[in-house]
Amino acid sequence: MASANTSWSEEDFSCSICLDVFSSPVTTPCGHNFCRTCITKFWDEQVKYKCPVCNQIFDTKPDPQVNTLLSELAAQFRTTVRVKEQPCVEPAEVPCDVCTGTQLKAMKSCLECLISYCQTHLEPHQRVTVLKKHRLVEPMDRLEDRMCKKHDRLLELFCLTEQVCVCLLCTVTDHKSHPVVPLKEEYEVKMAQLGKIEAEVPQMIQERKQKIKEVKDRVELSNKDADREIAIGGQVFTALIGCVEKCRDEFNQTVQEKLKSTEKQAEDLIKELEQEIEDLTNRCSEVTQLSHTKDLLHFLQTFRSLKDPPPTRDWTTVEVRPPSYVGTLRRSLDQLEETLNMEMKKRDDDAELKRVQQYEVDVTLDPDTANGWLILSEDGKQVHDGGVGKRLPDNPKRFTNYKCVLTRQSFSSGRFYFEVQVKDKTIWLLGVVRESIDRKRGTTWTPETGYWTLYYYKDGLVFRDNPDVRLPLRAGLQKVGVFVDYDEGVVSFYDVEARVHLYSATGCTFSEPLYPILYPGPRDYGGNNSAPLIISPVNQTD
Repeated sequence: MASANTSWSEEDFSCSICLDVFSSPVTTPCGHNFCRTCITKFWDEQVKYKCPVCNQIFDTKPDPQVNTLLSELAAQFRTTVRVKEQPCVEPAEVPCDVCTGTQLKAMKSCLECLISYCQTHLEPHQRVTVLKKHRLVEPMDRLEDRMCKKHDRLLELFCLTEQVCVCLLCTVTDHKSHPVVPLKEEYEVKMAQLGKIEAEVPQMIQERKQKIKEVKDRVELSNKDADREIAIGGQVFTALIGCVEKCRDEFNQTVQEKLKSTEKQAEDLIKELEQEIEDLTNRCSEVTQLSHTKDLLHFLQTFRSLKDPPPTRDWTTVEVRPPSYVGTLRRSLDQLEETLNMEMKKRDDDAELKRVQQYEVDVTLDPDTANGWLILSEDGKQVHDGGVGKRLPDNPKRFTNYKCVLTRQSFSSGRFYFEVQVKDKTIWLLGVVRESIDRKRGTTWTPETGYWTLYYYKDGLVFRDNPDVRLPLRAGLQKVGVFVDYDEGVVSFYDVEARVHLYSATGCTFSEPLYPILYPGPRDYGGNNSAPLIISPVNQTD
């Protein structure tokens, strides 16, 4: 008896509609098999009921019956296929290169054959004498990549000079004079480096995220600054436009007044001329009438009045000159320029003060730096000369030769601003100094020695330099603002009440922390200059 053919393919168990393994197969009256869902859907979409394979037409919609035998065979085939397709090797494991069906896990790799073997296919290497001489190692994938292309030997060493993997023969040929180490040793070194990189990268990412935040914050701050500048600029330009319009109106008024003066002069002359014409006309009438009289006595008596004609002016030199406008516009423009310059300076100073006041810092005086003659308030905001020297513990920070005091706070970058009330003072000095100034011996207070200060006394206001920069003495100076841009090297002083810029030292070089400094000046026996210097909160007015 002939044996049954048990070699089945997927086509034998595939539906001709969905081309997949049968699912609930049914048989049509013509003997063809389909998935129940596939044939039902096919007939629902047709006008006539026919077989998709042989095109036989049915009068009515058939009710195909389940093919029990085919259903069982399809289920078994599907299970077999699933088993074959299911890998028996974990992702981290090396598969056997010999297995043709289900690949099993390799137990060894042969460096001679360049093949990995499972336990079953490894058996010849353990039994055949020739194969026993082959070098077996732990399972490796991509064996051809692990062999030296020149010597056909395993790459098991690492050349430190050329940073490449080499075989044992390479160390006595091309890499003879190069230091080499086992791959594991270099692997551990590189893994340590990788670990360091792995630890550093998140930090680098965080730093860059922080930098992005800083950039965004800068842009946001720039937007706010731009909006504020536009608002301030709008106020300035509105004021300047007002000045121009006022000057235009005054110019027009001046021209109109000159024109009115000319017109008034002309009107007066015309009235005078008209009066003389009237008088002369009356005289002409009298003369004409008298010339026709025949009464001798009346003629002679009346003629006497004709000897004195009415007074008249010599009009040959009289003229009405058009007003001259030469220089009128120039004088108006000169006045406008002067007004605009004053207004621009005033507005610019005010706008600048508003800008720097944003950088207000809260500073307090440091008693450890105060000279023994000075008295500080409990809140560290006021200082004055007490008139009596005190014995205080000496320390490197304390001023011993000058009656000065520094703040507790110092600044090494960015911008900062503070205000000091100088009301009722006759002598004072304030500004900023670098940390390393000499606090024990006398020295000149100049930028070269680390002082950027404004000094006031009875007859003058100066920025201390070599030579001093003398500034206009301002009456009623009550509060001074000090602004420092550390990075740009700028120190500026302002009359806060008048909202006027006093002076700016530019191009300064700062390389160490800066401290605000206050010098209240000496107190004389009459009690003059006893008022304190007061660090005041900033009042930012609109």
